[in-house]
Amino acid sequence: MTTGSCPDVRLDEDVDRYDPGHRAWVVQAVARIKAETNRSSDTHLLTVPLPPEWDVDLYLKDESTHPTGSLKHRLARSLFLHALCNGWIRRGRPVVEASSGSTAVSEAYFARLVGVPFVAVVARTTSRQKIELIELHGGRCHLVDHPSEVYATAARLARETGGHYMDQFTYAERATDWRGNNNIAESLFAQMAQERHPEPAWVVATAGTGGTSATIARYCVYTGRRTAVCVADPENSAFMPGWRDGDAAVTTPVSSRIEGIGRQRVEPSFVGAAIDRMIRVPDAAAVAAVRHLATVSGRRAGGSTGTGLWAAYRIVSEMVAAGRGGSVVALLCDAGDRYADTYYSDEWLAGAGIDVAPYLRRLDEFWRTGTLP
Repeated sequence: MTTGSCPDVRLDEDVDRYDPGHRAWVVQAVARIKAETNRSSDTHLLTVPLPPEWDVDLYLKDESTHPTGSLKHRLARSLFLHALCNGWIRRGRPVVEASSGSTAVSEAYFARLVGVPFVAVVARTTSRQKIELIELHGGRCHLVDHPSEVYATAARLARETGGHYMDQFTYAERATDWRGNNNIAESLFAQMAQERHPEPAWVVATAGTGGTSATIARYCVYTGRRTAVCVADPENSAFMPGWRDGDAAVTTPVSSRIEGIGRQRVEPSFVGAAIDRMIRVPDAAAVAAVRHLATVSGRRAGGSTGTGLWAAYRIVSEMVAAGRGGSVVALLCDAGDRYADTYYSDEWLAGAGIDVAPYLRRLDEFWRTGTLP
């Protein structure tokens, strides 16, 4: 018997929890994920055709070409490896996630790959296409009425089922190896190496968890680059005011209309101190930007891409005005086919009170003059 506040432990106590069967299963699960990574080619770095006299090059890192169709494929892979190696995922027990859609699609894919059940807690406003994709990959959706309910509901379901709550909003920034190991930043800079402006002046990201912006920002500093990182934030998101005021307790009463980014609270994975700049982007500007992108490039993308693209256009406009050549990189987060009934539907936009016409006119002016009014 020990004394004081220490628990009742024998001096020679020995607790052996090694389970060779479980270890073999975990090793196999990790090997399956590594094999998936090996056979999935890297995503493309696309050029956006700006007038050559501007001497500014704009690129989009096309994350829509991942097997699950979005930037969140990288995050889901990292989260599963992190949780498996930490001993949090157990054979036969479900993984539960709180998500606005795309992360759940990717996590359902990896859950099926390693052979565990998957439950996604998503708001009822999540696009039907994303819900169908989650189910296509073997996941089950648990719908809640308000986006703010996803956290507590996911944690409760994990407790009740004996499963693991993945909690992307806490673990995104720590699950990814930001020093390298083929993360998005390492891939991006390797692909830029042969371009005429190989070190971008700016990389523009958006934030849902904050994991991607943290990875890129940390990698830039770690590898000795001067590239600055800007986060574009949609309406109704807490990230911008929280970052501006240095107040991680900021919340907003209304959820973001741009799926996948913007949160009503400052998520734990958002590493604000690593970010150099934030730009608030109106939802109408984001939708106008992806519609304009489809016109000039033939590629349709989602609203999160439009949010980042509008901010990238603003930065390009500033560089042109200053006579400063260089390059800017933004992210093509997912394809527009997931949003045929929302951002590409005039009826949906009218019902949501989103008027893109003024922003399309501003983009036309930008394309003619290099100035984004």
